[in-house]
Amino acid sequence: MDHFNYKDGQLHAEDVPLSRIAAEVGTPVYVYSAATLTRHFGLFRQALDWTDHLVCFAVKANSNLAVLKLMADQGAGMDVVSGGEYARAKAAGVPGERIVFSGVGKTVSEMRQAIEGGIRQFNIESEPEMRALSALAVSMGAEVPVAIRVNPDVDAKTHEKIATGKSENKFGIPIAKSRQVYAEAAALPGLKVVGIDVHIGSQLTDLDPYRAAYAKVADLTRALRADGHDITRLDLGGGLGIPYRRDNNAPPLPIEYGQVIRDAVGDLGCEIEIEPGRNIVGNAGVLLSSVIYVKEGEGRDFLIVDAAMNDLLRPAMYGAHHDIVPVREAALGAELRPFDVVGPVCESGDTFQKGTQLPSVAADDLIAFRSAGAYGAVMASEYNSRPLVPEVLVSGDHFAVIRARPTFEEMLSRDTIPEWL
Repeated sequence: MDHFNYKDGQLHAEDVPLSRIAAEVGTPVYVYSAATLTRHFGLFRQALDWTDHLVCFAVKANSNLAVLKLMADQGAGMDVVSGGEYARAKAAGVPGERIVFSGVGKTVSEMRQAIEGGIRQFNIESEPEMRALSALAVSMGAEVPVAIRVNPDVDAKTHEKIATGKSENKFGIPIAKSRQVYAEAAALPGLKVVGIDVHIGSQLTDLDPYRAAYAKVADLTRALRADGHDITRLDLGGGLGIPYRRDNNAPPLPIEYGQVIRDAVGDLGCEIEIEPGRNIVGNAGVLLSSVIYVKEGEGRDFLIVDAAMNDLLRPAMYGAHHDIVPVREAALGAELRPFDVVGPVCESGDTFQKGTQLPSVAADDLIAFRSAGAYGAVMASEYNSRPLVPEVLVSGDHFAVIRARPTFEEMLSRDTIPEWL
């Protein structure tokens, strides 16, 4: 469910017509619904209300400060993978004890930043990282809580570029080696082993891979406790998918996901952490765009729009699908035509969809790319020197620009010509 619906013939975000945002902010522009964000977060919290838990929003999905503040006000923790994301979480008012630091390449400076600012735990990805963190903690006179990310070698049945739990992936420590690594962690000064971390991929639409991975985590928890480790916390990752196509079967619900967790590890008495991102924010956002030209080609028609691959990279990078809908509601029974929807960037890869069926459209008409709240604005760039796409947050009948579109002057001012040129 989301809060983008047609009212009086116009697509609205909650109670704000998208045409109003386009007129006042311009296009392309990301538009988020606060009501959808809070509803989706609440569903995950309810799914785990049977145990002690913390729902950590995956900042990599959408790192806008206003979005993070909205999540923080709901009691969310944050899962961060860089010093910049950590700084954003803190700036949004999230206390250190609700921030989990993940990621395969944490630098010593990032570790220092998190220790100084406060941290719930580090999710350790490798032995070299573990030893570096130990040495840093000792030098700072600190003891830091850690969980070790294990790679369970489970096929998440998702796109190869967002699978993270198979043996060939770069993430985590092979589960077969984990007892040895935990023994070293327990012996290292400055580290306090508190739990286990696992994450098998993104955009999962089947619960069976979770069942397989969490069964391995349960067995490992029992084995580590038998070895003398005090395992009190399980970080079970995120990755639950969303319906990118309205005509597809809906992925599992958070409540069903929560039951899988309960069945697999509910008897262990551990605090549960999860790290949803896409499932909270994906359907809470759209990318609003204007038609520049309708171009007749050889055997196909092109809809050239002002959004481009630098604004929404997922279709070019993953072959991902986003439903495209007109902002002005089509008349009942309106004839549809196939269009290749493309952007203005000078790359053949700047193609959003081929042969998508749309009602008759013309220059200056507005369209919306649905389910664009996750991995949209965060992956945007200024390729072709196109200004970074702005973001807007809607709540009820009002909205605010939460990231402005830079001017050309602001873009140019970031560059410096050395005086010897």
